[in-house]
Amino acid sequence: MTTEPSRHYGRVMLKISGEALMGDQGYGLHPPTVSRIADEVESVQQMGVEVCMVIGGGNIFRGLQGSAQGMERTTADYMGMLATVMNALAMQSALEAKGLHCRVISAIRMDEVCEPYIRRRAIRHLEKKRIVIFAAGTGNPYFTTDTAATLRASEMNCEAIFKGTKVDGVYDKDPIKHPDAKRYGDVSYDEVLQKHLGVMDASAIALARDNRLPIIVFSLDAPGGFRSILEGRGTYTRVQN
Repeated sequence: MTTEPSRHYGRVMLKISGEALMGDQGYGLHPPTVSRIADEVESVQQMGVEVCMVIGGGNIFRGLQGSAQGMERTTADYMGMLATVMNALAMQSALEAKGLHCRVISAIRMDEVCEPYIRRRAIRHLEKKRIVIFAAGTGNPYFTTDTAATLRASEMNCEAIFKGTKVDGVYDKDPIKHPDAKRYGDVSYDEVLQKHLGVMDASAIALARDNRLPIIVFSLDAPGGFRSILEGRGTYTRVQN
């Protein structure tokens, strides 16, 4: 277990993959799983922490995979961005069902379903204790939602990015395939890049490094895992200088 004295984070970014929303299904959305993740977010907001989110779209459509199958890359990436909007709306619905105030903000204008990205407005939502979900990536092809999460976290002045995964940190090799895999407690941005540790894509790691934005990698499958880290408990890996 990795522990440190409890510190107060005022504002954080939670980055999760689209696959995290599909539960044991092979595709799409699993409403009980979406609701469980909403519970995790609610528990953190109850601590007084301002929360923003970026959710991938791989459970519906992955642009890079579509491109590999012969689709024009830019078109495939825009389709992936639309998938992230669908996931963001699903999460918004789950959060609002719990009585929480939430806004979906899209990098691509679609005013009938969500707000356009305006930095000052997004910050104001957070100050009003609304949960903000950033959708449609950066609005540009060739950029991943990892990069979008790091960009928005920097723009929102977040104190850390929490990357929710299926494992409880960063390992030197796949812990599912290799029982002897070693988990890092702390690892530097440069080491992540040099060893290809797969925390986030290289652009996201470089952007986080340049803005001195820590990345906390933890298991989203562990109930209460998100809150426990904010309370100074739990198991995770911290990526920082």
